[in-house]
Amino acid sequence: QVQLVESGGGLVQAGGSLRLSCAASGRILSINFMAWYRQAPGKQRDLVASITHNGNTNYAESVKGRFTISRDNAKMVYLQMNSLEPEDTAVYYCNVKGTTTTFGAFNSWGQGTQVTVSS
Repeated sequence: QVQLVESGGGLVQAGGSLRLSCAASGRILSINFMAWYRQAPGKQRDLVASITHNGNTNYAESVKGRFTISRDNAKMVYLQMNSLEPEDTAVYYCNVKGTTTTFGAFNSWGQGTQVTVSS
C-alpha cells in the first residue's frame, strides 16, 4: 500500500502565500505522476497542477503565474501558492501514481488539507 501525508494548509489573507507538502511512503518502486487537486464546497474536484517523472508541469489556467509545483526527490511534492485569492479556498488533495514493488500500479490520494483565503 502507498500512503500520502499532506501538510501546509491553513488560513491566510488574500495576497498571502502558503506552501503545501505531500510525502509518499510505502513499497514504491517508481513514481511517474504527482499532482495537486482541489475541491471547493459544492463543486467537483479539479486539477490544480501536476508534474511528471521527467519534470514536465501542467497548471490550471486560474493558477498559472501564481502557483508552482515541484518535487525535490522521488517521494515528495510541493505546491507553492502565491498571491492567493478567496477563490482559491478549497480542500487540496495530493495524488500520486506509479508502481509498487509488490502489487503493480498504484493511484493514491492524500486525506486533504484545508486552504482558506480571507478577503
